[in-house]
Amino acid sequence: MNKLMPFDGNLLTTGMGILPHRDMDRALKISMSVDIPFWPQLPKMSFFEDMYVQASENFPGIILEPDRLNIYFDTAKFYTELENTFANFENPDFFRMSPKYSATYHTFLGFDLSKYISIRGQLEGPVSFGLKVLDENKKPIIFNEEVRSILFDFMAKKANVQLNELKEKNPRAFIFIDEPGLQYIFSSVSGYTNDMAKKDFEIFFNQIEHPRGIHLCGNPDWDFLLNLDIDILSFNAYNCGEIFVKYKGSIKRFLERGGIIGWGLVPANFDEFQKESQINLIHHIERLWNELLKEGFDIKEVLAKSIIMPATCALLNPDEFKTVEDAYSWLRDLSLRLREKYGIL
Repeated sequence: MNKLMPFDGNLLTTGMGILPHRDMDRALKISMSVDIPFWPQLPKMSFFEDMYVQASENFPGIILEPDRLNIYFDTAKFYTELENTFANFENPDFFRMSPKYSATYHTFLGFDLSKYISIRGQLEGPVSFGLKVLDENKKPIIFNEEVRSILFDFMAKKANVQLNELKEKNPRAFIFIDEPGLQYIFSSVSGYTNDMAKKDFEIFFNQIEHPRGIHLCGNPDWDFLLNLDIDILSFNAYNCGEIFVKYKGSIKRFLERGGIIGWGLVPANFDEFQKESQINLIHHIERLWNELLKEGFDIKEVLAKSIIMPATCALLNPDEFKTVEDAYSWLRDLSLRLREKYGIL
């Protein structure tokens, strides 16, 4: 049964894990400007600030090539290092993210984070990691049964260590598992079926402490995710909202058991942002909510179980970080405008 989140949503703001900044201080200023601060991943600043590289620390068989911005897997190295991995499986330090793999994370932990309603962490999930990282035969490691069995347990351990570190700074902290690959794996993929993926993912999440959630930008199996034992689900409401709100039965059950929805409302991509206005985005999110209200949802309950976020990260904008910073400014404005409109203090 899903645990209640330790706070109400009430259209509070948080951000995406990834920012396009090369300057850590400027990025942290953005990540601390929202209601629920987060530590940003900054792949443009450093190879080791990349989400896949960070998740790979101490995973057996991984080879990093920073000069080539490359991460890959060697099967022979995996078996050589497996004994040491098993020997450290109950050692939290083995799964802790070191300063080498994120100076930003450790700088964030150095702030006084106790005054915020919550703080948030994130970790690249095993499905996306397993699809991204290739072995010496250019095959995704998720299709190797022995590697996959270690991968899910390994990532769950890393998630728990990070979540506990964040809870030391703020007891209401939660963690997102970032899974952009879910929309691909929950379709028919040769060698790794839909049913296998769902079973693995359920076992994986059951190992992670609460509060825990999923973030993704695509269109996966919404029924499966909404009925998974998670506390918060973040998605791209700007591009995928019309599809998401069709799953009314699953959304209703998710909210009734205490789940919070993160509505990715504000586009951070340059082309999308340039054609939008704040009033258009307000109309967009209200159209989505109205689809739920037509089915008997209570607007007060929906808003109490909602936070708002940028729709996606944006690393390739022609103006680098300007549009992203403007998107975060809009996010704060929209939260205030919506809270005032609906009488949320």
